[in-house]
Amino acid sequence: MRLNYLATKDMKLSNNIQLAYCTNVHRGSTWEETFNALEKYVLKVKELVCPDERFAIGLRLGADAARTLSDPSTLLAFQTWLEQKNCYVFTINGFPYGNFHGTRVKEQVYRPDWTDPDRLSYTIVLFEILEKLLNRGEEGSVSTLPASFKEFHPVGELPEIALKNINTCALEIERLQKAKDLDLHLGLEPEPLGSFETTPETISFFEQLHNHSGNPELSKLVGVNYDCCHLAIEFENAHFGLSQLMEAGIRLSKLHLSSALRAKPTPQNRDLLKSFVEDVYLHQVVVGKSGKAERRYKDLDIALQNDVENSDDEEWRIHFHVPLHASPHGTLGDTQKQVLDTLDWLALNPNACRQLEMETYTWEVLPKELQSTSVVKQVAKEYEWTLQALKERALCQ
Repeated sequence: MRLNYLATKDMKLSNNIQLAYCTNVHRGSTWEETFNALEKYVLKVKELVCPDERFAIGLRLGADAARTLSDPSTLLAFQTWLEQKNCYVFTINGFPYGNFHGTRVKEQVYRPDWTDPDRLSYTIVLFEILEKLLNRGEEGSVSTLPASFKEFHPVGELPEIALKNINTCALEIERLQKAKDLDLHLGLEPEPLGSFETTPETISFFEQLHNHSGNPELSKLVGVNYDCCHLAIEFENAHFGLSQLMEAGIRLSKLHLSSALRAKPTPQNRDLLKSFVEDVYLHQVVVGKSGKAERRYKDLDIALQNDVENSDDEEWRIHFHVPLHASPHGTLGDTQKQVLDTLDWLALNPNACRQLEMETYTWEVLPKELQSTSVVKQVAKEYEWTLQALKERALCQ
């Protein structure tokens, strides 16, 4: 199986847009494990998607892997490998700090949060690595959590140290990018039950961040990693939300192309949703009525146990990333339309964001009927779906 949609150089699409898939779909806490995944899976995806062109990697690095890779000799060896394999890195996922597969992650994915100096130092290391991997004049991003998790701090009372740490990170980004005239930026990722999860909450947070900072360059250095799955769960309109962010002067650091699970809360669907309850990831649920979010649950099992209403005009949206190209079977649905609406908006505002990343990290815990025969084939099919959607919007040459 080979895909023929890529006729573009360096995975750069129209308007210098770049596309990658996030390697957080693969196991890897140490650098050895991460690098093994690149060789075992990423190169096979490249062979299916664009064997003859440079291939963009959306690199996920946990703290342990980042510490190892930051060693000059290890980093030089990786740079050599990238050149030999005709690959490059333009973005790093710095949300999960520790182990992200095969063990209970849940709300611990938010630890350490931005109140902790470990989160700051880890993120700076990621930017130091990225600075070495980019060529002069290029753009690069690191994505991170939305400051913290609401449960960790009283609502509206995020400690000021979180704002201070993010601003300190911005100063380090500004310093790092000067030598090679780079465009580096941090993308804070709104997520259900995060410190900010909706567009209004995001705008309010950035107002606080700017009020706390005296850096006139802050809006270039820190922006939003807009995850389509997350904002769909909040019942937000993509066109309206993205336009609000742009009007507020908030940079779109990266667009995460991802789709959430959705369902009417019928007895039949409740039974089907039980197969999505699992012990690794947090699957927040937002219940909406007439297209507006009404109540929230921390996890899917909690919603199934406690939400007993069966109103015909209610819908559940569940933080469970499902494949972009494959809708759930039967009466369950997905939020693929949010992804397409986001790409429609990007086609109208092609200079608003130049970094796209597919992120379906849940392959290991997907119900079997949603899994492809291998993770490599699943990622390749997501490329096929995404590239076709981009071509239809003249975003792929």
